[in-house]
Amino acid sequence: MTHESPGATIWLTGLPSAGKTTVALAAAERLRAGGRRVEVLDGDEIRAFLSADLGFSRADRATQVARVGWIARLLARNGVLAFAPLVSPYAADRDALRTASDAEGLPFLEVYAAAPVEVCADRDVKGLYAGQRAGAVTGLTGVDAPYEVPAAPDLVVKTHEEPVAASAAHLVALLADRGLA
Repeated sequence: MTHESPGATIWLTGLPSAGKTTVALAAAERLRAGGRRVEVLDGDEIRAFLSADLGFSRADRATQVARVGWIARLLARNGVLAFAPLVSPYAADRDALRTASDAEGLPFLEVYAAAPVEVCADRDVKGLYAGQRAGAVTGLTGVDAPYEVPAAPDLVVKTHEEPVAASAAHLVALLADRGLA
């Protein structure tokens, strides 16, 4: 009989271009190199394939978060570390994910990619901030739509103050401390 490693949901939240996906991918690569089963549930990819019916209204954002959270729990139940880098601007949606994971006895870690909006706008990996300045994009989280900073995240990575490798190392260390790495 083999011992399966426990799975978990690792939810990375933060403004657009804060570095959520970049940190998740770097941490996942390190963990996979050590033989850990890991999936990165990129919010943009899931929007394209499973949530193309959704926009960016409050209700649609909640549905997207709930869908990705369900997939993450499914993976976690099967011993996979499921990284979910999504803006997920509303605390109530993130809290609902934690509650659902807790109800199933599954670990849930909230990681806040903390980068100021000015830094995110300079990075602007998707052109959202430029589009907002040009008037082509409205409802941009952290600019003209709300972002609720996590009140008590399990980890804060200051992606504007340290290299990606350092943020990923902090995340892997948290997982190791929790017996998940």
